Amino acid sequence: MLRLYDTVHGEIRDLPMRDPGRLSMYVCGPTVYGLPHLGHGRFTLVWDVARRWFTFRGLEVRFVSNITDIDDKIINLALREGTSEEAVARTYEDEWWSAMAAIGVARPDDSPHATQYVAAMVELIESFLADDVAYLTSDGLYFDTSRVADYGLLAGQPLESLRAGARVEANNEKRSPLDFALWKFAKPNEPSWPASFGEGRPGWHTECVVMSLDLLGDGFDLHCGGFDLKFPHHENERAQAVAAHRPFAQHWGHNGFVMVDNEKMSKSLGNFTSLTDLLARTDARAYRLLVIRSHYRSPIEVSRVTIADAERALARLDTLARRFDLPVLGGEKLVKGGDYHFAGEAAQLYERVCAFLDEDLNTPLAVAELFDAVSAANALADAKHEGRAAELALCVTVLFAALGLSVDGGVEEHDAEVRALVVARDQARSESRWAEADRLRDELVARGWIVEDSPEGTRIRRA
Repeated sequence: MLRLYDTVHGEIRDLPMRDPGRLSMYVCGPTVYGLPHLGHGRFTLVWDVARRWFTFRGLEVRFVSNITDIDDKIINLALREGTSEEAVARTYEDEWWSAMAAIGVARPDDSPHATQYVAAMVELIESFLADDVAYLTSDGLYFDTSRVADYGLLAGQPLESLRAGARVEANNEKRSPLDFALWKFAKPNEPSWPASFGEGRPGWHTECVVMSLDLLGDGFDLHCGGFDLKFPHHENERAQAVAAHRPFAQHWGHNGFVMVDNEKMSKSLGNFTSLTDLLARTDARAYRLLVIRSHYRSPIEVSRVTIADAERALARLDTLARRFDLPVLGGEKLVKGGDYHFAGEAAQLYERVCAFLDEDLNTPLAVAELFDAVSAANALADAKHEGRAAELALCVTVLFAALGLSVDGGVEEHDAEVRALVVARDQARSESRWAEADRLRDELVARGWIVEDSPEGTRIRRA
């Protein structure tokens, strides 16, 4: 039985399935106005791992993740750059998918765009007006949160506490600081759409409820996203579904923050680091390994030290692959557990790892077991038990592939000039000349190599 922590109930619960054997899953996607950052990389990796594991265990997963292509940030950037909102959204959506491909995130089955659903959002807002759940102000329409009896359920806090902590806004026509914009009336030089209640554009909180219900249907199984979306975004989605008398998500999952120097990563703290910058400096697989070495609900520290440690661990896996000539598995194609059968030590490993992952995706314990198995496979091979060693090594590869981590033992030839750069970089690192080591890494990357650090020194392979 697959089990996952449910934010509403505050406990690990059986994963619900409206239709036996089929899992409907919605993940809030990006607002495309800038380069994806490390937090984006983490939440997409977490829920990509979940999707892959559910598929590996035999479920048919329908995975939906949206694109917010109209928003204040997109509009403001278009005005600053003298271009259109469509151009901004298109540019940064392309950057998004490029980064997701680089970290091995499989494409969603559906990627709905907010602008494609404006008419459906207008229809929903009209129903709220008719039911007196929405009200007009001078700048738009707002949802009356007092009309939802259990508003605040996802936040897990009393309403008075939420009101006290609500952000102060310029609009003093709101009935409550918790009420949120459903529709913003048109302003000069901003995109707008026609509506019976006045031309304008939708608020952010309405798009996901409309898209998820349209594509996955009433009472879909699982709604996911970063912990920062729990309140108010996810709560406001849920409140609209309640007001519309539509059964919404049966289960809510949220992942933890990315920390840089022990602070939550954010632009406002000045520690924003783009995912693309990280990927220019390391093997993308190292970031996935760093993510799965931590539990998805816990914060992770991303730094030179933690990435270097993940690179060293990755080198152990690639060394195993070379020793046993293991196939490269994973990638865009999702692995299915029913395709593999193991015996002996490998079968025992398989059962232990599955037990950890079936219980709230406990990737840290699973990964620890897998690395213990790497040592065991090498020890068996050293003792001339080649058959048992090879099967155990293959099981390690299959289970990592089930989490989206491809183990690659490929070796490539490179010329004397490239070898000289590798030797020079190793020398710089041994002397703690980090700036020079980084410069040499950048030169190798510019020549088309992926640079990896290992206990044996710098390793390179073609990008």
